[in-house]
Amino acid sequence: MTDVSSAAGPQPIVSLQNVRKVYRTGGREVVAVSDVTLTINEGDLVSIVGPSGCGKTTVLKILAGLHDIDGGTVSIGQGQEKFVEGRDVGMVFQQPLLLKWRRIIDNVMLPAQILGLPAKASRERARDLLAMVGIADSADKYPYELSGGMQQRAAIARALVHDPKLVLMDEPFGALDAITREKMNLEMLRIWEQSRKTFVLVTHGIQEAIFLGSHCAVLTAGPARMADHFKVDIPHPRNLDVKTSEEFGGYVRRVYGQLNME
Repeated sequence: MTDVSSAAGPQPIVSLQNVRKVYRTGGREVVAVSDVTLTINEGDLVSIVGPSGCGKTTVLKILAGLHDIDGGTVSIGQGQEKFVEGRDVGMVFQQPLLLKWRRIIDNVMLPAQILGLPAKASRERARDLLAMVGIADSADKYPYELSGGMQQRAAIARALVHDPKLVLMDEPFGALDAITREKMNLEMLRIWEQSRKTFVLVTHGIQEAIFLGSHCAVLTAGPARMADHFKVDIPHPRNLDVKTSEEFGGYVRRVYGQLNME
């Protein structure tokens, strides 16, 4: 399959230029992001990798419109300052955060209900998304009846149900065991290829960043500074055998070098 990001005529959907973010608490100023410049095109799956506490989540919250910036410029959407609030961005967190008293189908429906989207069409879309993420048979179950990996699949379906243009994922597989995480990495690639959405995924796993990303952005230890941003030119579809290739190892070593881990 051809890399989505290399399709004809990709359009920038996100542009950060020299972005700076300062937290002010107790009379102190803490620089969380010192200088981040990043352009993301439609259909990219961009992985943002860096050490814990380096500011990756802050960058994600800036993209989500949850944080203002203290320097630089942010443009999200084609020529727009912001997307439609709450409508054009989906979010997946490290924990699934499913409501335990709602069935899976109703959890997935939640953003559509909040936005007041047509109920019948949204429920049909929710069921289609549950099929896409591989848990169609669990639509009428409650969260406690699903494994951690299945709950996270439901969370991904929930992030897609209102048809956002941009999906942000904050360490979405960090709470899973290693084997389940590998399986979810494969599922993530399949979901991205099928949905044709633009994804931005934060991780501190270097191999995960390379395996998943059509592009990889490397942030230094906090305050975050963009150390590198490159295309991961490994063909799709990808399988776990890719991780044993010299090409994959070269990208991993590139990130190690930027983080002074060699």
